Order: sequence, then C-alpha cells, then structure tokens
Amino acid sequence: MTDYATRRRMMVDTQVRPSDVTKYPTIDAMLTVPREAYVPPGLRETAYIGEHVPLGGGRVVLDPRTLAKMLDALDIQPTEMVLDVGCGLGYSTAVIAKLAEAVVAVEQDAGMAAAAQTALSEHGADNAAVIEGDLAAGSAKHGPYDVIILQGGAEQIPPALIAQLRPGGRIAAIFMEGALGLCRIGYMIGETVTWRFVFNATAPVLPGFERQAEFSL
Repeated sequence: MTDYATRRRMMVDTQVRPSDVTKYPTIDAMLTVPREAYVPPGLRETAYIGEHVPLGGGRVVLDPRTLAKMLDALDIQPTEMVLDVGCGLGYSTAVIAKLAEAVVAVEQDAGMAAAAQTALSEHGADNAAVIEGDLAAGSAKHGPYDVIILQGGAEQIPPALIAQLRPGGRIAAIFMEGALGLCRIGYMIGETVTWRFVFNATAPVLPGFERQAEFSL
C-alpha cells in the first residue's frame, strides 16, 4: 500500500520549503490535503512529483512548487473569499479552503466539476463550492472576491473576471509568452489592476484566456 503521507511530507520538504515558501498556513495546508485524491486515478503514483499532472485536454494540476509560491504571494486570510478559476479535480480548491473563509471554484468540464465537488465533500471541505461554467466568465453572482487565482496559464485576463475583484483585492496568474511564463500578482487599486512580477513559471493556457487575434485589412 502506497504511503502517501510520507510522499506528501517529502513534497513539502523538497519542493515547497526550498522555494522560499515561508507562510505556515500554506505549508500546513499542503501537508494536510491528500493530493492523490485530486488527480486522475491512474496517475496517483505521480501525484507528488515536482511536475504538472495532466488532466487531459491540455489541462493540468499545477506542480506543487508553483501553486505554493502563488498562494504564499497572495497571502490569503481566514476572512477572505476566493475565486479559483480552472480547478480541475479540485486540489487547488481543497488547499485554498484551508486558508480562506470560503472558496468558489469554476470548472467548465462537467465531469471534472462533478468529480471535484465529490472529492471536496468527501474530504470535509464544506466551505468550498464548485460551479460548472465558462472559466473566463468566473462567477459574478458569488463575487466580488478578495482573491482570484488561475490554475493555468493566461495570455490575457478577460475584463469580466477583473470586474469580479473587490477593491484592494489580489489576482494571481501565470502569463505565457510562447514557451516562457511569468507569475504575476495583480492588485486592484481604485479601478485599475497593478501587476507585480513574483517568479518564473509555465503552464498550459486555460480555455478563454488566449490572446485574441488582431484582424487587419
């Protein structure tokens, strides 16, 4: 029988802590949430390696280092409401549920959305809800949000999503330029988001977050 608890500790000790992730709530959440429960059943043996876990259709579970560094930079508080965009099978949502007052996860793949909600319920994440819908549209009716996080890459951020961020809120995204990517945190100051570079990272671009083609005559 696989000892996932030992693998989880090794993941945190070898991938998360050495990557300048210092906030205890983030570390504790990643030590607590069983990552193997939120990946495709056939890939559970790969749940704790330091790479993205493929979900199919160009979607992934972000590697532990990337997610941990994003969460560390966002510094989610226990009183905050979070929107988790592209939750896949729910791992990121389960981790965020340990940090936030509540988390709304959006997933457009019906099968993954249902599996995510089931896994979250089975593991007691009763402050998390999964909404099936267009990722780029977010979930305005549950907003505004203190924090928005994208579980994948983006070439651009749809205005409809930015509009769901509360004044003073933060948004984390991995901006992709070809094969290169930068994780940035955006701060909603007034009606404008100011972006700050945090670290280098790459991820497949989420559906709806591709750069729109510019047409010229």
